[in-house]
Amino acid sequence: MSESTANLSCLVLNCTLKPSPAGSSSELLGSQVLSAFAALGVRGAMERVVDHDVRFGVSADEGHGDAWPALRQQVLDADILVLVTPIWLGQPSSVAKMVLERLDAELSETDDEGRLLTFGKVAGVGVVGNEDGAHHVSAELFQALADVGFTVPAQAATYWVGEAMQAVDYKDVSPTPDTTAGTTQVLARHAAHLARLLRTAPYPAGD
Repeated sequence: MSESTANLSCLVLNCTLKPSPAGSSSELLGSQVLSAFAALGVRGAMERVVDHDVRFGVSADEGHGDAWPALRQQVLDADILVLVTPIWLGQPSSVAKMVLERLDAELSETDDEGRLLTFGKVAGVGVVGNEDGAHHVSAELFQALADVGFTVPAQAATYWVGEAMQAVDYKDVSPTPDTTAGTTQVLARHAAHLARLLRTAPYPAGD
């Protein structure tokens, strides 16, 4: 653990369609992401979004028992947010898209100096699936996360894509492919590095 990363934190939002305790390839990849951060001294946690009663909408709180405000607070408390999603029909999961829609509300939330509350926070992405599309899914998520104020470091996506039209899932692959393990390490190193830099040199306030 280094002094530069000792106080950083990471939140992984697992956007699988499967509620706990069902097995989830996204859960596995998210756990590996957290392990990579932990090796750098970054503490972390993961939430499976479907285990919470998150309502559809684009506000910070949709009321009526909406569970998003509690998850949102975890997002705001973390230095790094990683969205992990399966690929369905070549797209991010509907859960991932719902998370992005809820994050849209951050465009209206600012600090005392007019900066978005997400400014200074770093975003990464994890993708698993049995068809091509990891780059497309990452591009969709990165664009949306950048739009709502997160900063994306270099090579901040890790993924595994199985053979097309086959039934093997990432959670069934052993050992973890070196290429995926390597990109997970890069994601963690670059995200932690950028989060440290943004903490010491935050974005300037607007006029």
